[in-house]
Amino acid sequence: MPEEALETQEIKERLEELGEGGEGHSSRWTLWLSLSTALIAVLAAVASLKSGACANDAILAKNDAVLHQSKADDAWAHYQAMSVKAVIYATQAESVANADTARKWRGEAEREKNEQKDVRTDAERQEGAVEHDDAAAEHALHLHHQFAKSVTIFQVAIALSAIAALVRRQPMWWLSLLIGLAGAFLFVGAFMHP
Repeated sequence: MPEEALETQEIKERLEELGEGGEGHSSRWTLWLSLSTALIAVLAAVASLKSGACANDAILAKNDAVLHQSKADDAWAHYQAMSVKAVIYATQAESVANADTARKWRGEAEREKNEQKDVRTDAERQEGAVEHDDAAAEHALHLHHQFAKSVTIFQVAIALSAIAALVRRQPMWWLSLLIGLAGAFLFVGAFMHP
């Protein structure tokens, strides 16, 4: 019987320790560790999604830039062809003896020169679109890198939280929170980037 009384006394002492913050404190800490790790994981998932979306945007913008560059090259080639045709018409006008035929060739040369202006305007517009799309691709790629960096930092924070839970060391958890905060700064910074 005295052994049973001793066990009851030990149980009472253990319950009192729990009520004073012994194991109960550890339980609250584990709850906060779990919640903070889940929050960091959610931020990592959103950052990963945004990183992928920005990479896709960069690819599409670069693709558009290539398309506009091709159109600009075609327009400049057309412009040069029209210039050659104008010179040929002007040369033919000078080489014929018949005044009516010479006037006809000069008219053709003038028509080619006038049409060249529209072709040149189109070529310059396409080149402007190339510059715009290249800038958009570069910006999207920059944002992709910012979000990707934040994902990496969030993953490190999650790993440190897991280690803190396994070894039951609060300082490791605090370190994971600080690293997660650094990832959050990159994450928010990427959203605020113009």
